[in-house]
Amino acid sequence: MPRFSIIVPTHGVEGRLPLALDSVLTQPFGDLELIPVHDAPDSPAGAVTAAYAGRDTRVAPVESPPAAGLGAARNAGLAAAHGTYVLFLDGDDTLAPGALRAIADRLGEAGDPDVLYFPHERAHWWEGGTTVVHPTGVHAPAWSAAYRRDFLTEHHLTFPIGHFTDLGWNGLVALAADRTAELRGTVCVRHLLRRQGSRLNVPGERQLDLLDQVELVLARATARQGLTAALFEQLFAAVLRSAAHPERLPVGHRRAFFRRAAHLYRRHLPADFRPPGGSLGAQHRLLASGSYAVFRVLRAAHRAAAGALAALPRPRAPLTRALYALQRRLPLDRNLVVYCAFWGRGVTCNPAAIHAKARELAPHLRPVFLVEPDAVPHLPEDVEYAVIGSRRHWRVLARAKFLVNNANFADAVVKRPGSVHLQTQHGTPLKTMGVDQSTYPVVAAVTGSFTGLLRRVDRWDFNLCANRHSTETWERAFPGTYEQLEYGYPRNDVYYTATAADVARVRRELGVPEGKKALLYAPTHRDHSTGYDARLDLAAFCDAVGEGFVVLLRAHYFYDDGTAGEAAAPSDDRIIDVTRHRSTEDVCLASDALITDYSSLMFDYANLDRPIVIHADDWEVYRETRGVCFDLPAAPPGRLARTERELAQLFRDGSYADAEADALRAAFRERFCQFDDGRAAERVVRRVFLGEPPEALPPVVPLAERTPAPAPAAATLVRS
Repeated sequence: MPRFSIIVPTHGVEGRLPLALDSVLTQPFGDLELIPVHDAPDSPAGAVTAAYAGRDTRVAPVESPPAAGLGAARNAGLAAAHGTYVLFLDGDDTLAPGALRAIADRLGEAGDPDVLYFPHERAHWWEGGTTVVHPTGVHAPAWSAAYRRDFLTEHHLTFPIGHFTDLGWNGLVALAADRTAELRGTVCVRHLLRRQGSRLNVPGERQLDLLDQVELVLARATARQGLTAALFEQLFAAVLRSAAHPERLPVGHRRAFFRRAAHLYRRHLPADFRPPGGSLGAQHRLLASGSYAVFRVLRAAHRAAAGALAALPRPRAPLTRALYALQRRLPLDRNLVVYCAFWGRGVTCNPAAIHAKARELAPHLRPVFLVEPDAVPHLPEDVEYAVIGSRRHWRVLARAKFLVNNANFADAVVKRPGSVHLQTQHGTPLKTMGVDQSTYPVVAAVTGSFTGLLRRVDRWDFNLCANRHSTETWERAFPGTYEQLEYGYPRNDVYYTATAADVARVRRELGVPEGKKALLYAPTHRDHSTGYDARLDLAAFCDAVGEGFVVLLRAHYFYDDGTAGEAAAPSDDRIIDVTRHRSTEDVCLASDALITDYSSLMFDYANLDRPIVIHADDWEVYRETRGVCFDLPAAPPGRLARTERELAQLFRDGSYADAEADALRAAFRERFCQFDDGRAAERVVRRVFLGEPPEALPPVVPLAERTPAPAPAAATLVRS
């Protein structure tokens, strides 16, 4: 007889099921049987569990039809269990390493109690933070305790069938258990909180099952004269939570739900029960008196106040709102593509590269760029545009079949059935993004509502990725149902298609002197700073490295108003401010090497296979305030300097481009230049705009077979 029987219902969680099963089978304490409960042998979960059973004799799958629900699945597992103690584990949760050993030791210390409660960790679906919970009694999930099997058999305890099966189960267990114990200080289960929220909160008639479970426990308690004030309070805390969210209940059942709850409350009220204080106590008194009308008014007032704070932005004027709503009633224009880049800054980044390729491969499409008013004078003459906020802006948004953005459209934009939203992103993530930012107060305050962010994510149909690191990060940071396109970034195509003549032309346009090496300095924005933060004294740096270099300053686009150049060196001809140049890609092509701190430009620049130097003077501060996706100092794209003196020395002695720097860059390129091969825009246009199947698209060229654009030295030789 094994010490533990671990029962794992698997319906609807086959994607994460191997994680759950592995977390059990890899426990150092191996005296167990694992009982996965699947729908049928030919179900997706059935195939997974069958494979595990074939490899490990401790795995013994059983069946339970999904229509019977979670309670029936657990009961099927209970019927097959042989262990001294029974544990339950949801199929998308995991046992913490060493959990079974800790539970076994505590059971021995406590003299094999009927029930042992242990703490669990609630991990938010974006994995941005966790909460450790030490539950007991009615509110303890069934998977946060170990149950002595003989105790369950003696008292004929099984899970009640119904939506709130855990509530009924916990109440019955609490009434029957004579000896309980707790394991403190050791988290045993890691419970994943899904983005969709708890199934218990899904609106519908199943919410009425809550009172069935409460009445079951109350009736059993009354029959045994075992109803305590504590159990009564726990049961009705759950009732009041549902009553406080009437939207979860069918409209025609809300008053009846409250009246039935009030009847149960008055009928089973223990003589020694004292309502809690504050707002919750007021709810208890209203429930006891059956005052549904007053309860409803009280809750409505609270919700109205909260709703006023969550008001969404809308088009600016009533007439514009009406126009937008009217235009959405008209058919989609299947040849209209709306582009937007960096919140309307112009024709740039991935949207611009896709637009250029679409003109070549899909000339029937009509492109319109959304821009801010101050960007209009700088637009190419042949680009059709609409000023953001204008009626034309809302008109094209309402009618477009395709919407392409490297950031996000306004919250008021409605995704129409049949429209296609492509999110191109605008860089490989080093810093935290999306909901990953939630645990970093400085950046979270700037980001705003994560609820609003997720509503925007829900509009996406496709999301572009330049490497597998990005794919994994976007899935976590922007959870949604979109399709990931591992096609590379279209804006990086030019790093493989540009010629030596192109490089020479851009250097002339930027004013790079003949015979000088151009060092592109591209610092990132820091959320904890106000205004441009000059981390490097460029004039002093130029003095230190000598006359053979000039610096191309490319500040973050937040500072494209000229303030960065003025702060750096307004009259130093060794420093060329290229922050406002129309193309980041051109600036990269013109440079001989890149100096940056934490800008995502390093990932794009690596495609050129030119030296990259990291100036990480405040890495620890940046990591703690902004959050990062990986340890850059541990795997940099080249040499790393902590101080300005170290940085200058790298260029004085040439080690910025030595063999060690080359090896670091090669490893970095293997990891982050995975899908950029010069044909990303083509793949996007053919897949998204022309609807070609993935297998018809050009495959990604292996990194070893790619030829980056010529370096400036080679361009000079060609020009000579």
